[in-house]
Amino acid sequence: MALKLPFRHRAAPLPAASAAPPARRRSLKGRVLFWLRFLALRAFLVMAGSVTIYAFVNPPLTWTMLGASRADDLVARDWVALDDIAPVMRRSVVAAEDANFCLHWGFDMTEIRKVVASGSSRGASTLTQQTAKNAYLWQTRSWARKAVETALTPMIEALWSKRRILEVYLNLAEFGPGIFGVDAAARVHFDTTPDQLTPVQAARLAAVLPAPRTRRLEASARSRGIADGAATIAHDGRAACFE
Repeated sequence: MALKLPFRHRAAPLPAASAAPPARRRSLKGRVLFWLRFLALRAFLVMAGSVTIYAFVNPPLTWTMLGASRADDLVARDWVALDDIAPVMRRSVVAAEDANFCLHWGFDMTEIRKVVASGSSRGASTLTQQTAKNAYLWQTRSWARKAVETALTPMIEALWSKRRILEVYLNLAEFGPGIFGVDAAARVHFDTTPDQLTPVQAARLAAVLPAPRTRRLEASARSRGIADGAATIAHDGRAACFE
């Protein structure tokens, strides 16, 4: 009588070894995205915190000042509140650098479109963008600096008043080699105080911006145009946000 062998179940085939790599790739991608989001959030919080602090605390020393100190001695300066700066000085700087300061939210899209349409290489930076650069960043041009400046600008507009932006700008702007802030500029160039600056003096100071190391502080077509511009924005309402 023939013996019957017990029935043997065949083992199920093992999954192909190639099934694992896609899962590992998805896991690696997930970790990379997690850390990118984490770092982006941390950077955002650091920038938002810094902008919030400077809404109330006057910036002490900046990267621009440290860089300038390597070539020139820094002139002693005092922080000057906006109300202690001659109104004509405020208007002159706005007329020279950003006539639509009161009308935009940090980026002057009208001016940007004009620059793009003309194919010009000149910049269209607003006072808010320049304040972001002067307070937090460095002067050397790079895509990295421009990217951070672009991120800081709307934060500053959201958390600071227009008057605060202009006050910080006037106290950090360079008006000559080693001469930072309107207090030092008024004393060194005209032996006066910021609240006593005349229209001619204010226009000449504003005329050296934003190239104080190459432009001379003297009467020029630019300074006369700035004086006219300061009078214009006083009458047409474009100075209302900081008067």
